[in-house]
Amino acid sequence: MARSTSWKGYLKLSLVSCAVAMTPAQSERDRVRFNTLNKATGNRLKQRLIDAGTGEEVDREDVTRGYEFAKGEHIMVEDEDLEKVALPTKHTIDIEQFVPMDELDPLWMGDHHYLMPDDAVAEEAFAVIRDAMKENNVAGIARLIVNGRERYIVVRPRGKGVLLTTLRYPYEMRSEAEAFSRIGDADAPEDMVEAARQIMRQKTVRFEASALKDRYQAALQKLLKAKQAGGSVAAPSPAKAAPEKVVGLFEALKRSIAAEKAAKPEAAERKPKKAAAPRGKGSRRSAA
Repeated sequence: MARSTSWKGYLKLSLVSCAVAMTPAQSERDRVRFNTLNKATGNRLKQRLIDAGTGEEVDREDVTRGYEFAKGEHIMVEDEDLEKVALPTKHTIDIEQFVPMDELDPLWMGDHHYLMPDDAVAEEAFAVIRDAMKENNVAGIARLIVNGRERYIVVRPRGKGVLLTTLRYPYEMRSEAEAFSRIGDADAPEDMVEAARQIMRQKTVRFEASALKDRYQAALQKLLKAKQAGGSVAAPSPAKAAPEKVVGLFEALKRSIAAEKAAKPEAAERKPKKAAAPRGKGSRRSAA
């Protein structure tokens, strides 16, 4: 099956460029979706667009976008108007700077996309840019028109390709200082912290994305199959009530440690992979 692409253009590093294609890294295609129905007839419902002033229905071809510059006052903006503010980043990812990989803050990241060479001719230049980032352990910062808006993006080597991630602007972020302003400054007691660390060591495993199971999706599919067959699904057993006896935090931590030991042997701690030794000069064939 041919791969689907959401954008095609060029990846550029100084005077080196190559044709690339982009495709979303995430998909909700297989998620269970519901339609809105009329409960009495079972028929699907359609949404209608109503003019707030006249109360009349409006055809979709008569719909446009508008910017409210004053209360109830709008400027209409057509597609051709937006084309006039098109920027070079509509077709080219020109890497402007690089940042150390470990300085990337996940909080600022948005959607992920895969970037790959668009043809065989582009593969060599693409590989050079990808491998140079990998060996320097850096990510590139650029700008690109995404969904009609220019956004900063970060490009990072991933496997044989490149992972492109949109970045949020400061005005899209909430202040963590404001969000955490109600948290006091007191430090947690060291013995309790050590107890919590021991629980964490017992529960530490290597991350495996394949182990992430959507239990709600599975339960929904079971319910739908049962209803389609004319049957029903039994309601789950009610959750166990919290223990009546109230214990102190430190006692709860100690009991947790004992419970984890009884449940399974202590999990092996994560061992970070050793970083590959940097290649020496002349290890890669130089290009003219």
